[in-house]
Amino acid sequence: MVGAVFLSEGIQKFLFPAIRGAGRFEKIGLPSPEFLGAFVGTFEIVCGALILLGLLTRLASIPTLVIMLVAIATTKSEVLANDGFWAMMHGSRTDWAMLLGSLFLIIKGGGKWSVDSIFQKNN
Repeated sequence: MVGAVFLSEGIQKFLFPAIRGAGRFEKIGLPSPEFLGAFVGTFEIVCGALILLGLLTRLASIPTLVIMLVAIATTKSEVLANDGFWAMMHGSRTDWAMLLGSLFLIIKGGGKWSVDSIFQKNN
């Protein structure tokens, strides 16, 4: 799921830049939204695809973890300040799932059906 969500979100940053990419980054006040939208979108596509393949899984999961930490810090801190803890927790449930899923993949890797596993068996 982690790979599929990141791949999909990355593609959407290019398909719908005004609401998912640069426009979103501009709305939340991040610097250089045009560059950042393309930069983050590219990382989400590449890392999402690598995770889905199980290729370089641990390495590909590091940027996804960083993306989720930044997403939580930049979008959910305002919800916490304005609406409280429970509203923030409700609004960030997918963010936490992606963050913890990325952390799991960093720790455990791609598993026995991954391309990484095939390469390890051949060495």
